[in-house]
Amino acid sequence: MSADPVGLREPVEDRDFAEFYSATNRAATAQVYAMIGNWHEAQEAVQEAYARALARWRTVSAYDDPLAWVRTVAYRVSVSRWRKAKRIVFSSPPDTEGLPGPMENHVALVAGLQRLPAAQREALVLHYLADLPVAQIAAQLGVPEGTIKARLSRGRSAMALLLGDEDRG
Repeated sequence: MSADPVGLREPVEDRDFAEFYSATNRAATAQVYAMIGNWHEAQEAVQEAYARALARWRTVSAYDDPLAWVRTVAYRVSVSRWRKAKRIVFSSPPDTEGLPGPMENHVALVAGLQRLPAAQREALVLHYLADLPVAQIAAQLGVPEGTIKARLSRGRSAMALLLGDEDRG
């Protein structure tokens, strides 16, 4: 006889996804935020990416790095939404009442990242915030490792100038 006669246990696949989500959601949201510079948009894009991952969980869970898939989908979702929103005129600022203010260094970091070319910003975020090695970033983005190294070098130099750290080398 089954240990769960009324079928109240969630399937193993669902538990695996819930564990993956719990373990990776904060990091994914922070990384996408660093790439796009808008916390609310990052949260929405990441949630959309997780919804898509859940719908394809058998496939996504078999990937070497399911978080990379979620992060990539979230970034693409946000870019797509940005392109659509670009055509819309916003009549009022977002509602931020009740939310804690961002820390000054985070604001400076995100502002600096937003001033970089997208390729440099993406490389910096994946390397320093997602803690991915150069080889993995290159594989994920489909470019040579040397290209990622160049983007990281140029991005670091540009960030140092933007953040006033040119003397720290």
